[in-house]
Amino acid sequence: MMKRALISVFHKEGIVEFASQLRDLGWEIISTGGTFKILQEAGIEVIEVEDVTKFPEILDGRVKTLNPYIHGGLLYRRDDENHIKTIKDMEINPIDIVVNNLYPFEETIKRQGVTHEEIIENIDIGGPSMIRAAAKNYNDVTVIVDPKDYDIVLKELKESNTTTIKTRQYLARKVFNYTAYYDTLISNYFNEIEEVKFPEKLTLAYKTKEELRYGENPHQGAAFYKEIGKTEGTIAGAVQIHGKELSFNNINDANGAIDALKVFNEPTVVAVKHANPCGIGSGNDLSEAYEKAYECDKESIFGGIVAANREIDEEVAKRLNSIFIEIVIAPSFTEKAIEILTEKKNIRILEIKDILDRKYKELDMKKVIGGLLVQDRDTVLLKEELQVATKRNPTEGEMEDLLFAWKAAKAVKSNGVVIVKNKGTIGIGLGEVNRSWAVKNAIDRAGENIQGGVLASDGFFPFKDSIELLNEAGIKAIIQPGGSIKDKEVIEEADKNNMTMIFTGIRHFKH
Repeated sequence: MMKRALISVFHKEGIVEFASQLRDLGWEIISTGGTFKILQEAGIEVIEVEDVTKFPEILDGRVKTLNPYIHGGLLYRRDDENHIKTIKDMEINPIDIVVNNLYPFEETIKRQGVTHEEIIENIDIGGPSMIRAAAKNYNDVTVIVDPKDYDIVLKELKESNTTTIKTRQYLARKVFNYTAYYDTLISNYFNEIEEVKFPEKLTLAYKTKEELRYGENPHQGAAFYKEIGKTEGTIAGAVQIHGKELSFNNINDANGAIDALKVFNEPTVVAVKHANPCGIGSGNDLSEAYEKAYECDKESIFGGIVAANREIDEEVAKRLNSIFIEIVIAPSFTEKAIEILTEKKNIRILEIKDILDRKYKELDMKKVIGGLLVQDRDTVLLKEELQVATKRNPTEGEMEDLLFAWKAAKAVKSNGVVIVKNKGTIGIGLGEVNRSWAVKNAIDRAGENIQGGVLASDGFFPFKDSIELLNEAGIKAIIQPGGSIKDKEVIEEADKNNMTMIFTGIRHFKH
């Protein structure tokens, strides 16, 4: 009996060539709808599926392959005598190859102006049923969902008129990945229209952007996946203009720089090292902003990442080129800037046109051993009116710097504090288990430049010791969440030293 292949694909690239070679190898081909028409027009002998099912396509194509003559031919075990007898008695012919890819649900939901009805009609039913059946019976059936695999299958068929069990298992694995991804997109769509943020069962859909050389350390394997949907303004949507491929740490650090940058509207530069800011500056132009970010920590910026929210021009490019920078990120670059920056072969240049875009629906996720923590992204800077908790009110200049410092503190790892002067960080203390240690580090890093500076803390002060340290160093204005049981003691210490302290009523822990 001539072996049979069932071919029904939405994405038809390479299918005529594949089917033609299959026919040359003596295979009989069954097909449906548009695929049948294309193969027939190409002069390939093909049987229409309803001639096999003995039943026409109905309900506008919703039912065409859901039939025992199809699924029986796919699912019966070739080594089971009872299965063989049943198939023979029912006059069902074997189907040994299935080639299928599904209705374009992903492309449909991305389309501007698409209706709910159009989306529903692009939920494939027959396709997933058919390829899952074939994949379940991979011991006997070859199933292809990716055109990249056509050549692998043809090569083996030409050599032995069959495929190896290793190849069939590989193809089955791809099917179940494919259908799981497809169903996840559908479930996520329904979660969205039902406004369900945390569903009873959580499934995630990501696509490989690239395999990485290694993870955080050389002994760790890694890959970079991108979310489905909006990626503009993110590292996943960046266009690399120059340099070798990004590493795991490059991507993580770059994401931290972009995330920190998104809270600033004025010309701003963020310098990052090991996923933490080592300098943030805002100014009238990007050159002034870069100078402030650079001056905060001239050593740590070396080998770091610099992200800017304005076009990088020749002047800024020259200053960047005076030290070693791993990655430069900006919404655009002048031709001269690119010419200057590319003088260094090891630098990576990333263009993210919508770098200030803040309209993201995705959740924040952190993997833990045996589980996954899921939360809203921390996108709310302030949620209530600021409260001046002390007797002294801030000056206009202090208030401007306090708000800048609050934005900067949101970007550092907890416990984190930031000392700011003239819209530029001058001392950053971060990642400490004791808040007073973070304060000490920030004071030390600010050095003699600390006079006239202000401080922001991502969490409240549990004791007055940090206030004592700040007063001794010359800091007279502080912004913090408030909410400690020791708030009264902390406020009294500030009042005693004629300091101003503002409570925000919101914290920004970052772990």
